[in-house]
Amino acid sequence: MPELPEVETSRRGIEPHIINTQVSRILIRNRSLRWPVSRAVDRNLPGQTICSVTRRAKYLLINTENGSIILHLGMSGSVFIVDLDTPAGIHDHVDIDFNSGKTLRFRDPRRFGSLHWSKQALQHKLLKSLGPEPLDNHFGGDYLWVQSRGRSVSIKQFIMNAKIVVGIGNIYASESLFLAGINPKRAAGRISRLRYQKLAIVIKDVLKNAIKAGGTTLRDFHGGNGEPGYFVQQLEVYGRDGEHCRFCNSIFSTIIQGQRSTFYCKQCQT
Repeated sequence: MPELPEVETSRRGIEPHIINTQVSRILIRNRSLRWPVSRAVDRNLPGQTICSVTRRAKYLLINTENGSIILHLGMSGSVFIVDLDTPAGIHDHVDIDFNSGKTLRFRDPRRFGSLHWSKQALQHKLLKSLGPEPLDNHFGGDYLWVQSRGRSVSIKQFIMNAKIVVGIGNIYASESLFLAGINPKRAAGRISRLRYQKLAIVIKDVLKNAIKAGGTTLRDFHGGNGEPGYFVQQLEVYGRDGEHCRFCNSIFSTIIQGQRSTFYCKQCQT
């Protein structure tokens, strides 16, 4: 599933091509995504000029003066820019055409993505209860420590909870906990303030490095310019079951947490 760095990479890829351009048409070939695409999109988007492209958590927000498209890429979705006359593939479900001669195309083979129209995007039911952005200045170790008090849930599941902090998916949770030296099974409420301060710094660094590398391509993800993400080449622990830790030479272990694979070093992560 595209995580925060992949969505941010997509945002940066498409923004220069659609900012200050007018929507001439929206073509929805298949409304049966995770939720049916509302007819409000058809009524409100054509004729609008794109004033900004932003991101909240793993959602892309394509903003006009009168409202916003809220787009989630789902498990395998991607957005990219093509010429207006580019033939669509079988999984290309939505085209947003612009008077510039370009089209923003949404491809989603598994159809777990979603597309919504909202007059006030940040108050939409999908967004209004989300936690802070991990790259914002006010997110840090003190915040995590306060939120974690009395919680018995594992630290990995804790930092993957979007009501605590958004955008930290399975890959980046495993990577951050490894680099912070924290066992992913440890209860969130039993981690010290000092260790949370280190974890918050590591989370920011991991996400920034992933964005700089264009995200992580494991199977389906490509950024808004059509290029794959190369952070996979920098992964320290994720997907390395049975390989050796570069710090202690121990063999990495794998467990299942919340139906997701967790990769960690029993020696380095305590």
